[in-house]
Amino acid sequence: MSAEVTLLGVRHHGPGSARAVAAALELLRPDAVLVEGPPEADPILGLAADKEMVPPVALLAHAADDPARAAFWPYAAFSPEWVAIRYAAELGVPVRFIDLPAAYGFAGSEPSEPPEGDADGGADGGVAEADPGLRRDPIARLAEAAGHDDPERWWEDVVEHRLPGADALAPFEAVAEAMTALREDGGGVTRHDEQREAHMRQQIRAARRAGHRRIAVVCGAFHVPALAVMPTVAHDRAVLAGLPRKVRTEITWVPWTHRRLSQLSGYGAGIVSPGWYHHLFRAEGDPLPEWLTRAAGLLRAEDHPVSSAHVIEAVRLARALAVMRGRPLAGLTEALDAVRSVMCDGSDVALALVRDRLVIGDALGEVPDGAPAVPLQRDLTRWQRTLRLKPEAEPRELDLDLRKENDAARSRLLHRLRLLGVDWGVPARSAVASTGTFRESWRLCWQPEFAVRIAEAAQWGTTVERAAAGKAVGTARAAVELAELTSLVESCLVAGLADALPEVMRVLADCAALDTDVVHLARALPALVRALRYGDVRGTDHGALDEVAGGLADRICIGLPPASTGLDAAGAALMRGHLDEAHGAIGLLDEAGGLADRWADTLRALARREPAGGPATGVPGLLRGRAVRLLLDDGRLDPEEAGRRLGLVLSAAGSPADAAGWIEGFLTGGGALLLHDPRLLGLLDAWLAGVSVDTFTDVLPLLRRTFATLETGVRTTVGSRVAAGPLDAEPAGPADGTVELDPARAQAALPAVALLLGLAPAPDRPGHRPRIPRQAGARDT
Repeated sequence: MSAEVTLLGVRHHGPGSARAVAAALELLRPDAVLVEGPPEADPILGLAADKEMVPPVALLAHAADDPARAAFWPYAAFSPEWVAIRYAAELGVPVRFIDLPAAYGFAGSEPSEPPEGDADGGADGGVAEADPGLRRDPIARLAEAAGHDDPERWWEDVVEHRLPGADALAPFEAVAEAMTALREDGGGVTRHDEQREAHMRQQIRAARRAGHRRIAVVCGAFHVPALAVMPTVAHDRAVLAGLPRKVRTEITWVPWTHRRLSQLSGYGAGIVSPGWYHHLFRAEGDPLPEWLTRAAGLLRAEDHPVSSAHVIEAVRLARALAVMRGRPLAGLTEALDAVRSVMCDGSDVALALVRDRLVIGDALGEVPDGAPAVPLQRDLTRWQRTLRLKPEAEPRELDLDLRKENDAARSRLLHRLRLLGVDWGVPARSAVASTGTFRESWRLCWQPEFAVRIAEAAQWGTTVERAAAGKAVGTARAAVELAELTSLVESCLVAGLADALPEVMRVLADCAALDTDVVHLARALPALVRALRYGDVRGTDHGALDEVAGGLADRICIGLPPASTGLDAAGAALMRGHLDEAHGAIGLLDEAGGLADRWADTLRALARREPAGGPATGVPGLLRGRAVRLLLDDGRLDPEEAGRRLGLVLSAAGSPADAAGWIEGFLTGGGALLLHDPRLLGLLDAWLAGVSVDTFTDVLPLLRRTFATLETGVRTTVGSRVAAGPLDAEPAGPADGTVELDPARAQAALPAVALLLGLAPAPDRPGHRPRIPRQAGARDT
């Protein structure tokens, strides 16, 4: 008795194909199910029946000796292959993958490049590309032959929107006939396609030899014609003879996301609307009303005024559009047009929210604990449960108080993962106003490809802590820049890697002793100071770190003035950034050794180095002005002295370009001092009014850039004071600071003020003059 083999050609990740496969399997009741996919996963296919396995999920295969050589085979609830696997696993029917083993693909792929044959969104089942004129998306070619310019819309109409009919196998027969015509018409079959199909035929023969009589084969529709006709065994062996040597491969199940399914490149599948497809697969009957109801709920949650009447009208409009466009049912295009017109008032901004949340979605799958995993992954899973940090695909904010033990442990875990290249959490600006070092804010978002990075990081250790420490030491030994090492020291401290810190500090001390570049020193110091500062709240012993930071600061004090001499405009701008960073860092260091005084002397030396014999002989005006401003802000320079220096710079003997740079450095960080000291503003105004026309044209861009950085209120007030008249006059008003009030105007305002403050209105007594309290220090306006 010969075996009956039924070929079910599908489009990967198609809800219509998935429903058709489910109906066909119920009709056929096969005793073996063969599915296109990597055979290395056969031992773990039984996990598909586990209740803890929730799609979307993916098979992750990687080379055992090089985890960077990896590939994913993603499956959603609406993937036909997943429906077949789940059917077989739940009923105990033997199920096997029959595609070419991934081990062959890894032999010729580059790191992080998926092997050919990875699942995608087309009907062919592979990602190999042939001649663009021949090998195109089969769905696009069929749509073109049917006279449609939109392949997705055509496929939705003929497959995805149709429910299985009386004959569950009829859709597969029609698709097989169409694919046969395509291949006969020059379908662009590649050598890799032939090898894959030869291997599939061998697996079908093996199933027959195993005694199975009703075999269902679920594969990409493009391969059906090649599997329907069986050539000789010798022919298929000859086709497979050119394969490379196998690479030892490991494979497991990992969670996947709808958002990753929507990406065509990398490990995505190219499904433009996974959230919509999921709804089509799950919905019973007409999917439109329920989906539009969900869209209305989403918009209401974002404070859009959407009611049930909007839903009713949107359903009517979508159905009317489908009739006008000749479609059997309203599809995604009609649904989105209705949402835009009825619910979003024509706004694409609100519609973008619906596209992101409902058309694509952030669904994240789950895999059971029994799935194979490297020890590092198991340790991470244990920590996630212990610290109650559940991986989620939707981004969310997390505020941590490092004074709490659980929050401090969460912080260490996230920092350790960042050292391993797993950026599950990224530092973010907190919505809570706080300047304390005990608070951290993170933005969490789990990505499926983190599974590959965790597998790569397993070479450094079997736990998160050991792996992070090993990676830190390895990175330190390979580092070539001082700033990279100081940043690594900071990362080790905040990650609590006490075992790695001594070795990293040794490498840092050696590198710091040999590096004489002031720019490198200035870039390295802030990270060390932050590490010292944050170490206090974490209870870290940082004696050696303090010594290195102090040594760097002293060398910056000595080398900064010579390093700042003769710089051009671009170099001066870069050095100003390093100057500001070093100033902030030194301000946080311990002042017991007189470091603050030595730094102030360095700033004074910078401010005095004027270019007497040309730009190459002194410090650029940008840096001199910035040094004066830093001294003034720290109270180490009198305002009168700052005004004197400004007057010297703006004198006729100075270069206008140098003066403009000095002004930019002096005003960087805020121009409110021009309002508090009219003499400075007067000097600036007099200099600007006295420069020649040609010089004014040269310095205008620099001045405009400088004043553009000032606060809006400062610019407005400066402009009004300049327009009001002489800037050296004192502001008008009584000398004793008293305010002369108009009783009639004040009385008229009292009822409104009392109402705002929730007080009883003052009695209307003739001649009563209300007392207006005045805050201490208030100034006349």
